[in-house]
Amino acid sequence: MNSRVKNALYSLVLLLAIGIVWYYRSKNSNEPIKLEGKTMGTSYHITYFDDRNRNFQSSVDSLLKLVNKSINTYDTASEISRFNRARRSLVFKLPYFFPPLKKSQEVVSGSQGAYDPTVMPLVNAWGFGPKKVIRPDTAEVLAAREFVGFEKINFNSDSIWKNDPRVQIDFSAIGQGYGADVIADFFKSKLLENFFIELGGEGVALGKNIKDDRIWEIGVLDPNSDYIEQKFKAYVILKNKGFTTSGNYFNYREVDGKKYSHTIDPVSGFPVQHELLSATVFAADCSTADAWATAFMSMGHIKGLEVLKDHPELDVFFIYSSADGIKTYVSEGIKEDLRIQP
Repeated sequence: MNSRVKNALYSLVLLLAIGIVWYYRSKNSNEPIKLEGKTMGTSYHITYFDDRNRNFQSSVDSLLKLVNKSINTYDTASEISRFNRARRSLVFKLPYFFPPLKKSQEVVSGSQGAYDPTVMPLVNAWGFGPKKVIRPDTAEVLAAREFVGFEKINFNSDSIWKNDPRVQIDFSAIGQGYGADVIADFFKSKLLENFFIELGGEGVALGKNIKDDRIWEIGVLDPNSDYIEQKFKAYVILKNKGFTTSGNYFNYREVDGKKYSHTIDPVSGFPVQHELLSATVFAADCSTADAWATAFMSMGHIKGLEVLKDHPELDVFFIYSSADGIKTYVSEGIKEDLRIQP
């Protein structure tokens, strides 16, 4: 067989292979790839579309393990746990400590301290952290309050230090959102354009559900729900947004018949007591949405509406109680994409 015939046959085989690949992709590009697993004391569920049909399960799990090794207070060997035990400082070894710290600084300032990751001593005093407390002690709570305040820490791109050994930080109010952002950034680096990431009820939505030809949509849990009967108060179409809902649905402590919210006010040192039942926040990324949802739950909807005037980058859906029953508030930027259930 001469070289001309060989080249012709080679070209034919190559074209046939390209055709097979194209056919395969065209037949399967509308089928979603679904991933799920456990992380940060909760579960994650991911749906994405990829013409190359790549399975990123191991990559996602590896990334989330590293994030936990950096910011999970329930891991005694994590960087954040080592900082909390340290007398003064910590040098980061992983690249997952600085971003939530920097974002926290931004939201602490914007929320006037309603969100503050240095709340850890209070979280422990109330028994909502790794330290188990049977009965909160008022004196201990007031003493712990003295070591709360973002001004009590300093940091740069590779280190963090504190002015008192008793100062500790807790990223639980931003950690899940940040974990979702880490996965979203990874997907973007792989040139994925259509995905939905949900981690513990919060996450990131980009593009659309190609199979159903629909923009991604989430439901917002009704505050009257319980573990047995859960229903949605609203449905929201997500157009390239990070999202999170913060509320006191099931996460509270009951002592002597009294329920204590898991949302601690960093200013007073005590669990919040106001009319806001849940705050759903939409932002460009999930870390921002996550931290701000906690801030709004801390400050309440009345102050929250005032603060929102200075933050047009945020959209919110508030559910709150009033003398006339359950009320809602929807910011202008999300009104067209949100429908409230009767």
